Amino acid sequence: MNSLDYVLNNIDSLDRESMDEAKKRLDRLIKPVGSLGKMEEICMQLAGIYRKKELDTSKKAIIAFAGDHGVYEEGVAPDPQSITYLQFPNFTKGLNGVGVISKFVGADVIAIDVGINCDHKLDGVIDKKIRKSTSNMAKGPAMSRDEAIKSIEIGIEAANECIDNGYKLIGIGEMGICNTTPSSAIISVIDGCDPAEVTGMGAGLKKDRIKHKADTIRKAIELNKPNREDAIDILSKVGGFEIGSMAGVILACSARNVPVVLDGFISYAAALLAYTLNPITREYMIASHTSAEPGTQKALDMLNLSTVLNMDMRLGEGSGAALAFNIIEASNYTYTNMATFDEIDMGR
Repeated sequence: MNSLDYVLNNIDSLDRESMDEAKKRLDRLIKPVGSLGKMEEICMQLAGIYRKKELDTSKKAIIAFAGDHGVYEEGVAPDPQSITYLQFPNFTKGLNGVGVISKFVGADVIAIDVGINCDHKLDGVIDKKIRKSTSNMAKGPAMSRDEAIKSIEIGIEAANECIDNGYKLIGIGEMGICNTTPSSAIISVIDGCDPAEVTGMGAGLKKDRIKHKADTIRKAIELNKPNREDAIDILSKVGGFEIGSMAGVILACSARNVPVVLDGFISYAAALLAYTLNPITREYMIASHTSAEPGTQKALDMLNLSTVLNMDMRLGEGSGAALAFNIIEASNYTYTNMATFDEIDMGR
């Protein structure tokens, strides 16, 4: 069940009959038809995913992955790489952004190390380390093809375990200093655009260094020549372990009929990889928020997704996905508990 090939061959489109039934109920709620906008779209999508008109979003989790990147040595990030291993344990302790927001919305956080550049065990973190950091993509492939597949299958395994334990709503998150660099590279390759169009400041890179970051990405793409139609090749040439694992979660959720809530820029790069592997995965995605990174809208356009929120956020971690849980649950609660014209005589 955790193999990539098995999952790719077991993803079906949403159940239209369940979506039609959900729309009938939404249209009979005591309100003008369609007046709840995005909330109604979410409910119909959930019905199609769950394959029934009764929706259960009560048990939810953020699955977050962390990994470091060899391209860091090119000076594409302003912060020390040690922040990855210093910050990641705070995910499950409820001390950082995603930890606090998840605690507020009643979601669990699962933190998985797939490539942090350290030797010691991290408190509260599951160790699935492929190796300590990817290689420098500006000097060669970031990882081998086998490692790319392994990163995806780690994500598949993590999602399957959550689903087996009763989670009905899953969000994805990440940690990894300079991981906006491989994310921009992935989006650039899949879109066929110049890296300058999709490269931004990340966690705080000064404006005069953004050009250098884009140049580094361009160099990596020209050197490695990733095949834009082969997601595994893209991931192995210019990706990151945590990005591959997030793509794996998306694939597993799609195969198991569970909605997956995307976070921000890095997760949209992962979503594009999943979409390239199987376009039906898009139907299972809920885009949480519009990240401040310049490549965000291009990625969303390619995925044909619109976001639930626009909060000018660029933290990552899974913070936007956790915040969107409240909107999704509010949509479900309204759909379930609002009266219909059939139940109340209002002259219609």
